[in-house]
Order: sequence, then C-alpha cells, then structure tokens
Amino acid sequence: MDTSTNSASPPPLSGGKLVLATLAVALATFMNVLDSSIANVAIPTISGNLGVSVDEGTWVITLFSAANAVSIPLTGWLTQRIGQIRLFVGAILLFVLSSWLCGIAPNLIVLLAARVLQGAVAGPLIPLSQAILLGSYPKEKSSHALALWAMTATVGPIAGPALGGWITDSYSWSWIFYINIPVGLFAAAVTWMIYRTRETRTRYLPIDKIGLLSLIAWVASLQIMLDKGKDLDWFNSPVICGLGVFAAVSFVFFLIWELTEKNPVVDLRLFAVRNFRGGTIAISIGYALFFSNLVLLPQWIQGYLNYRSVDAGIVTAPLGIFAVLLAPVMARIMPKSDARVLATLAFIGFAIVFFMRSGYTTGVDAWTLVLPTLLQGIPMALFFVPLTAIILSGLPPERIPAAAGLSNFVRVFAGGVGTSLATTGWNNRTILHYSRLTEQASIDNPTFNGTIGSLHTTLGGSSDQALAFFERSLNAQAAMLGLNDIFWLSAVIFILIIPLIWLTKPAKGGAAGAAAGAH
Repeated sequence: MDTSTNSASPPPLSGGKLVLATLAVALATFMNVLDSSIANVAIPTISGNLGVSVDEGTWVITLFSAANAVSIPLTGWLTQRIGQIRLFVGAILLFVLSSWLCGIAPNLIVLLAARVLQGAVAGPLIPLSQAILLGSYPKEKSSHALALWAMTATVGPIAGPALGGWITDSYSWSWIFYINIPVGLFAAAVTWMIYRTRETRTRYLPIDKIGLLSLIAWVASLQIMLDKGKDLDWFNSPVICGLGVFAAVSFVFFLIWELTEKNPVVDLRLFAVRNFRGGTIAISIGYALFFSNLVLLPQWIQGYLNYRSVDAGIVTAPLGIFAVLLAPVMARIMPKSDARVLATLAFIGFAIVFFMRSGYTTGVDAWTLVLPTLLQGIPMALFFVPLTAIILSGLPPERIPAAAGLSNFVRVFAGGVGTSLATTGWNNRTILHYSRLTEQASIDNPTFNGTIGSLHTTLGGSSDQALAFFERSLNAQAAMLGLNDIFWLSAVIFILIIPLIWLTKPAKGGAAGAAAGAH
C-alpha cells in the first residue's frame, strides 16, 4: 500500500542549495567511513583505559563491522517502508546517539553494545547517500555526483588513523566518538531542511522475519566464535564448539530458507550469476586481507615500536593519497579497459606491498613503514570500481540494488571475519616464534650467557634487569616475526585469488557506471 503521493521524481537541485545539500550528504558519508577506521589506532588506549586486553579491544572494530554487514541488505526494504529521506536522517540521528553512548561507555560491555547499534544504523547511510546525491544532480552531471561521493569515501581512511591518533593523544579516546555529534547534527538538519519535500514513495512490504533472524543468528555466533576462539583455546572449549555448531546449523537453515522464500531478505540466487559470484568472492577476500592488515599494523607500531597513537596514525595516513589522486584517471580509463586487467593489477600491487612489509625488523625506520602504505594507494584505486563493475555486469537494472547490497554485505562481513582470523593468526605465530627463540635461551648455551653478560655490562644493572630486557626484546622479535608471517601469507593469497577474476566474463560498457554507483 502506498503512503506517499510523490509519484514523479523531483527536479534536480541547483545553485547554493545543491552545494549545501552535497556538503551535508557528503559529511554523513565521511562520518560513517571515518568511524570504520578512526578507532583502529585507539584500540590499545581504549583497552588500557577499560582494563581489558588488546585482543578483547578489537571487538570494538569487529562487532561494528558485523552489525554493519547485517544491516546493509535491509536498506532496500527499509527505504520502501520508511522513505529514503526519513530513513537517511533517522540513521544519522541514531548514529549520533550511538556515538555519544560510545564516548560515555564506562566499560567494554557498554562500549560494544553502543558499537553494535552504531554499526547497525550505519548500514543504510552509504547506499542512501549515493542515491540521494544522484537524485540531486542532473543526469548529465551524475558522474560529478559520484566523483564527489567517492572522494569523500576515500578521504575517510586517510583522515581516520591520523585524526584518531591525534585525538587519543591530545584529549581522550572518547572524543573520537564525540566528534560525530556536531557533524551528524549538522548533516541531519541540513538534509531534512532541503530534502523533506523530496521524499520517495513508500509502501508496505512484509519482511522475511525468519530469514532476518537466521541471518543475525549465524553472523553473530560466527563472529563471537572467531573473536573468542583464541582466548578459549578454540575447539578445546565447549563454548566455542557450541557456537560453531550453532553458526553452522543457522547458516544452513538460512541458505535453505532464503532460496525457497518468495520475498527473501537476501537474494542468494544472485550467486548463480557467474560474474556476481566470482567478483563478490574476489572483492570480499581482497577486502578481508586489506582491512585486517590495516587493523594489525597500528597495533604493532604502538605496542612494539612504542609509537604514540598520533604517530601511528601519521604512518598509516598516506594509504589513500594515491587513491584520491588516481580517482579521476580511473574514471577516464575504466570505460576503455577490461575490468579484469585492472583488478588483476590491483591484486598484484597489494601483493607487492605486503611482500615489502614481510621483511620488517624491530629496528624498522619510519620511512620503511610509510613507503608501502603510500604505495598501497595505487592498488586501492584499481580495486573497488573494476571489481564492482564485474559484479554488476550483465544484470538487469531491477537486480542492481539487490546485487550491490548483497556484495557489500559479503565484503563488509568478510572484513570483520578477516580481522578476527588475522588477529588469531598473529597471536599463534607470535607464540610459535617465541617458543623457537627461547629454545636457545638456556644457561647451558654459551651464546645466551654471553648475551646476558653483555647486557648486564651495558645496562649497568643487575642480572634480573638484563634478563628482563632480554625477555622484552624476545617478545618484540617474536611479535615482529609473527606479523611478517601474516604479511607474507596475505601477499600469497592475493596472488592465488587472481584466477577468480579471470573466471568471469568481460564487463560490458554500462557496468562501469553501475559499479561507480554501487561502490
């Protein structure tokens, strides 16, 4: 049943109103993208202030990603039920509320609950911001709208780590969330003022409640299993075994239900399309590797190289520089190129960057840390748009929104899962390297005794001080070797998944434009 009388699309905006509207919508996008990365460098500080381990602190990132992943596929249904503008403004206001709750959180439980709410309401913001901007510009200038949107979305990862580090060091980690409040209130007020008379048609649509509940069940149980697995000794723990079984059963039920439901909450039949299947798997694995390493790098820099939060942010900030600079170039070459070639170059570029990082030492200098991060912006520019072009190519227009939502759901959830797996892998490899290094730390080993003696002399302290210094050095060396293993494995996986790209068909001409709108 329709509840709105807006039967025709409103005319494009112009002049100062268009500029102000673009700013407001872009700020909402920026706030969302910024929040996905700004907490990364603050995790050690947050964990220390709340009295939890860094491993537990990473839940701040992974639960946001998981909640975000669940809510993205619901955007289409919610838009038709609530209306595009009401949903967008409501999501911004709830994002502001959840940001405030994150800032005042007295313990990890409250913070995680607020981050789940924040991730859930953030889901509709990115797809709706694209749709609103496209409806605001004349059709002949739609590329400008998408370019502005893409620029905003790319600047977030650049500013996030540096801004998060500066705020954490200069003020308090709470302010990385409080800064969303004035930005969000401004974006919501301006958006409502300009767009409230341009609301889209709404109609009553039944929701697939069983599909939604089963989606939440397997996503939540799998995420908790991955996060707590390393702490509870994985499948030696009955809790982890129970979560694993529940996740598996819920997932199988979800697959069967969604494939037989008339109006599924997630259209899994899209995976029968060759390009969608290959492109979605490739972009999801690639994003999982990229995002998980983006989380681990600041933790290592702060925890073992003793960088301040702001310095760790500055080291990781150059990530998006080339991505922004090359965006106009990509817009020109994309229609004339085979998307598979560009995506392949992206994966090769990522592999080179991670191979460069796999040779780090405990004495690594700042430039050696910055260079791979700077270069990583080049494959970033070649990553999203070509792969999304492949995913959406060959699909009829009416299936594009569902395909974009589902591929984004898989990609975002893969980022959360990848973070959990990478954190566990780093922990396990660190323990292994520590065990190997300590095999030589015996009083029967003359080299060990000589090293302790030299430290004793150099430090001018007791033998206990020399042993303590040796222990710290051993921990740092083991952590570095463990992280190098993760970097090396990530590089190898990037090379191994390239054939997935070439199992797809060449993207047709119109797909590039669809890709840009769906990213």
